[in-house]
Amino acid sequence: MEKTRLLILFGGQSEEHEVSCRSAVTVIRAVDQEKYEMLLVGVTKEGHWVKTDDVSQIEKDCWQKGKVSAVLSPDAVNRGVWLMDGKKTELWPVDAAFSVLHGRLGEDGSIQGIFELARIPYVGCGILSPALAMDKIYTKKIVESLGIRQAKYVVLRKRELADREKAAGLVEEHLSYPVFVKPSCSGSSRGVSQAKNRGELWDSLASAARYDSKILVEETIVGRELECAVLGGDDPRASGVGEILSAADFYDYDAKYNNPQSRTAADPELPGDAAGEIRRDAVEIFQAIDGWGMARVDFFLEEKTGEVVFNEMNTIPGFTSISMYPFLWESRGLSVENLVERLIRLAFVREKER
Repeated sequence: MEKTRLLILFGGQSEEHEVSCRSAVTVIRAVDQEKYEMLLVGVTKEGHWVKTDDVSQIEKDCWQKGKVSAVLSPDAVNRGVWLMDGKKTELWPVDAAFSVLHGRLGEDGSIQGIFELARIPYVGCGILSPALAMDKIYTKKIVESLGIRQAKYVVLRKRELADREKAAGLVEEHLSYPVFVKPSCSGSSRGVSQAKNRGELWDSLASAARYDSKILVEETIVGRELECAVLGGDDPRASGVGEILSAADFYDYDAKYNNPQSRTAADPELPGDAAGEIRRDAVEIFQAIDGWGMARVDFFLEEKTGEVVFNEMNTIPGFTSISMYPFLWESRGLSVENLVERLIRLAFVREKER
């Protein structure tokens, strides 16, 4: 039987480049090689696309030295990737694509647009969903319309930071310290920090502005950090609830990927119907942004009130060895191999329904 030709994209130009490479290793090793022939293409931090011969090159972080350049064609007749080795150029036809490009230009609708132009079935959400979910401010506007509770917030533009007093005054008019400061479009907690006073607020705003021109300032929700995985198409379902047990004051990039004391737990004991509420809210938010395939939806369980509070959403969640998305499904009996296979099948279902 002829194998399905599957493009795997990883790396990318975002601040989540390294995490994407680690996710790619998990996905590649989970793909059924009896059914699929894979083309591995890495995108360097500078934006150069390189054919990678083996997953071990990704693990050793030497794939950038590859000699064969790759270009994903938007041509819907000759669907595929042009491979260029010196003067030699050939087309590698693509039947489906699995992008693990986290963050900007991979998780914001950009790469999805090229797949759409080329009519290549691809894993995960379409153009609209990642564009909305990547932008925390617009995600909040969608969630507001659903009546689901979330942290109170203030939006600042980078240009407004020129008048530090005015910017700080706007935050202080609506929120009390401590506050969290986040780039609107960023992932893996890059550029996220907590400010306990005006001096720290200025530093936090400057840090966030390095990643995006729109900045989100939120009230601090004191409570447990909980996450839920969503999988499916027209009738998506939610996993159980997972809890983040951070080794730091909050789950920043270092706590996620560099601190071995940070842990995750599946199906923690929660009061009342909190787990059910989280699972229902996760699916409702997923459908509200026109989600498809997969997403991870993050919440807090507020300590003072016991209320569920929406935090944010991720449409290309991590697939690293410590990532919550595959962990939650594995705790439900769905192995990462079967999860990857189901996601690829959903890509073909979505293309057929269109």
